[in-house]
Amino acid sequence: MAKEEFKIRKRHLSHWEYTHGIYFITFRVKVGDLSTAERSIVLRHIVDGSIDYYDLFAAVVMPDHVHIILGPREKYILSRILKGIKGGSARKVNIQRNARGTLWQGESYDRLIRDYNDLIEKGEYILNNPVRRGLTTNPWDYKFTYFNADIF
Repeated sequence: MAKEEFKIRKRHLSHWEYTHGIYFITFRVKVGDLSTAERSIVLRHIVDGSIDYYDLFAAVVMPDHVHIILGPREKYILSRILKGIKGGSARKVNIQRNARGTLWQGESYDRLIRDYNDLIEKGEYILNNPVRRGLTTNPWDYKFTYFNADIF
């Protein structure tokens, strides 16, 4: 049986890392908003990462922030995954903008999902975030959302 590991790292926020954990993650744009083309780029990057690095449960890319539920795959830790998501998506958005510089705020918020009810609650939060923000009236119509309906 594999050894379960639990670590707490701290910057301004505490970041808990647990082997085989599932996380609800939020990070914000440093300045301004993402265009529709940029939101599409960010979502595609997040979905593509699930091929090798993590199991993706849900994600939504809003104009000024991103929410994700994911579970790191064996050999990958959350901090490295977030560096890849934020760094890779920033590079791609900067190419689109023909710009340089920081796209995302430095620190992300992450929270371990505690049980199935918590997973459902966070999944519904992600799904309904565009409705609450007035970006759509039907959450299934918002095209910058990934939602694994087999899980929920």
